[in-house]
Amino acid sequence: MGKPDPRLKRAAVSKYNEPKRTPNHPTKSHVVVAKQGDQVKTIRFGQQGVTGAGKNPTSAKDKARKKSYYARHNAQDPNPSKLSARYWSHRVKWVICYLAITGTMYASSYPFT
Repeated sequence: MGKPDPRLKRAAVSKYNEPKRTPNHPTKSHVVVAKQGDQVKTIRFGQQGVTGAGKNPTSAKDKARKKSYYARHNAQDPNPSKLSARYWSHRVKWVICYLAITGTMYASSYPFT
């Protein structure tokens, strides 16, 4: 077993594919050291101070925000790469936020889980 990856220490995360909030970063809200096969990449994503609408937005405003967000980010792609900020943004800011707020688990019908 070799040395630990310095990217993990630099991003201040404990393991691969584990997103972490970055409240002191000037522009990005999260960081993750993504690993897919042999490829490893540090990804910063999400706008600081902005939350997603969750998996099931209730208000018309949140539904419109989610629809607009997905239209801008090519969300119809069924197999996004784990090495893209889009993958992590969808997963963290638009789905898991809902879980944190409601405490509800859901069936794994979402393509990014």
